[in-house]
Amino acid sequence: MKVGKENTAIVGNVPDTGRYLDRMGLYDLSKTASPFVCHQKEEAGRFVPIKVIKTSNDQSRFITDIIPLLHLSENNATVVKYVIGELVRNVLEHAHTSNGAVVVAQYFKKTNRVSVGICDTGIGIWKSLNTHWHPKTDIDAINLALTPGITGTTRREGGTSENAGAGLFFIKSIAKITRNYFVIFSGSAEYTLLKYPKRVKKAPRLYADPNRDPHRSTNDLPCFQGTLVAVDISLDETPEFNDLLVSIGKVYDDAIRERKRKKYKEPRFV
Repeated sequence: MKVGKENTAIVGNVPDTGRYLDRMGLYDLSKTASPFVCHQKEEAGRFVPIKVIKTSNDQSRFITDIIPLLHLSENNATVVKYVIGELVRNVLEHAHTSNGAVVVAQYFKKTNRVSVGICDTGIGIWKSLNTHWHPKTDIDAINLALTPGITGTTRREGGTSENAGAGLFFIKSIAKITRNYFVIFSGSAEYTLLKYPKRVKKAPRLYADPNRDPHRSTNDLPCFQGTLVAVDISLDETPEFNDLLVSIGKVYDDAIRERKRKKYKEPRFV
């Protein structure tokens, strides 16, 4: 994305699983001739191949494409769509990247889950938060970004009507409730939410502090200037899942109403 297609190539021996990478669009993205000849499976309802998002129109098209993958009731699908859309919107507004973001998604019928990945080559989480919050390290920045009410746009906890600082917290919470993985990587740091054991019948508890969740983290990876978010979401509509989406939906409804109110507010002259 940063060096340009003309300076990019996939090299070395690629195993047969490379057919999957080919169909998902990796060879097209890197402008590399594919060594594979295979039947092109229909995308609709199964996966969204790699797409580059640079504008709000690109974002809208991606959200439209991902809806058929969300095998959920209408209300729940709407909420999950909002959460994913907010993550992409944050990239466009806060990553400060001319290259946009790469997004991809797939539905797995056997396990009834959807996997989503979003990656940008922007300024990274540490730099985005440093103006107001001054995290010491990349992992400190990630922990702040995962805390609800923390946003790079203001020092005020709770954020603003335009950005409440809850998008990453919501998507991590959905992954935890559905007992799946969530990964975020930025700078030299990575935070991975570990699966909540299925043998534990009690519903997972949600915490504002990401360090209270079962996870692993490191601050010693090769530095990546940008941010990667990957999440698995089980689509089984359990009572815990439904309750969480109702709560998230209320937050987004309030935020959308506030945005519209500010957009159409009559000017007052004193």
